[in-house]
Amino acid sequence: MSLQSGEWRERIDEVDAALIDEFQSDFPIQERPFEAVGDALGVSAETALDRVTALRDDGIFRRFGPVLNPPVIGSSTLAAVSAPEERFDEVAEVINGYRQVNHNYARDHEWNMWFVVTAGSRQRRDEILADIEARTGCSVLVLPMLTDYYIDLEFPVVNGDRFARESLETTDASATLISEDAAADLSELDRRLLLEIQSGFPLVATPYREVAAAVDADVTEVLAAINRLRRTGCIKRIGCVVNHIVTGFDNNCMVVWDVPDDALDERGEAVGELPYVTLCYNRPRRPDQDWPYNLFTMIHGREAAAVDRKIDELATEHLPYDHDRLYSTATLKQTGARYDDIVGQ
Repeated sequence: MSLQSGEWRERIDEVDAALIDEFQSDFPIQERPFEAVGDALGVSAETALDRVTALRDDGIFRRFGPVLNPPVIGSSTLAAVSAPEERFDEVAEVINGYRQVNHNYARDHEWNMWFVVTAGSRQRRDEILADIEARTGCSVLVLPMLTDYYIDLEFPVVNGDRFARESLETTDASATLISEDAAADLSELDRRLLLEIQSGFPLVATPYREVAAAVDADVTEVLAAINRLRRTGCIKRIGCVVNHIVTGFDNNCMVVWDVPDDALDERGEAVGELPYVTLCYNRPRRPDQDWPYNLFTMIHGREAAAVDRKIDELATEHLPYDHDRLYSTATLKQTGARYDDIVGQ
C-alpha cells in the first residue's frame, strides 16, 4: 500500500472509517469487547474483529490494545546529541542498541538526533545516558518532562484535514506535574500484566481472557487491574493505534519556545487546548548547553506548508516568543517502550 497515494482510502468503507476514527481510545474493557464494538457499528462481533485484523494487517493500525505511559510507570526522558555528519550512522547504531531507547528521530537542527530513554529508575536512566555519552563521545542534552499540558496522538484521519484535527474546535488541557522517578505503585499482577500487554492485545474474540491465561489470573482480576491501571494513568488509552504515516500525516515538527517562566503554565494550557497542537509540555532549559527553550509543542500534518502556517499562527497569536522549528527528517527507531527492565524489578 502506498504511503502517499491515498490508496488506503479507496479500500475502506463506512465501518472501517468508524473503526479508524472512533475506536482509537475507550475500547470496551469487558470479556467480549468486539460484541460492544459490533453493536456500535451495526455489524456482528466477528465482522468487527475481522475488520480490525484486516486494518492491522494492511498497516493502517500499528497495533491493537493499550498505550502505556512511560513517565508514570518508569523514569523517562527526552534526550539529544549533535552527531557529526560523518559519524551519524555510527552514533545512531550505538543509541538504538539500548533496549531502553524506544524512539529515535533525526531532526533538521544542530542537535540532530533525538531519542527517548525509559528505565526502571532515575538512577538506571542516568547510567544509560552517561554510557551513551561515553561510547559516542557526544555531549547528551537531557530534557525530562516536567509538566504535561497536553499529550495525545489520537486524532481523526479519515478526512481531508491538512493538519491534525483541523476539523475540531478545541481539546482539553491541564497542567500535570511529572516526576522523574517511577511513580506507579504496582502490584505483582500489575507487573505481570504490563509485561504481557506492552506489545498489544491478541486479536481474538476474548483478548482479556487470553491475557488472563498468559499471566495466570482470573479474567475478572485482569479486567479490574486494567481498569485500575487506566485510572492511575499507567495506561493512557486502549484502542486501535493508527499509523499516522500511512494515513498521510507524515509531516511533523517539534517546535520549542522560550516562554517567560511566570507565563509558562498559562500559555502551556492555552496552547494545549488548540486542536492542531498534538503535544504540549514543559522541559528544562539547559543554558550551559545553549538550550534556552522550556516549552515543547508538536504539530502533525499532511503538508509541510500547512504545518508551517500553523506554527506561524502559534507564534503570532499565542506564543510571541523566540522559537525554533525542528522538523523530523528520518525515523531511526520507533518501538513501544520495553517494560521488562522497568516492572520486572
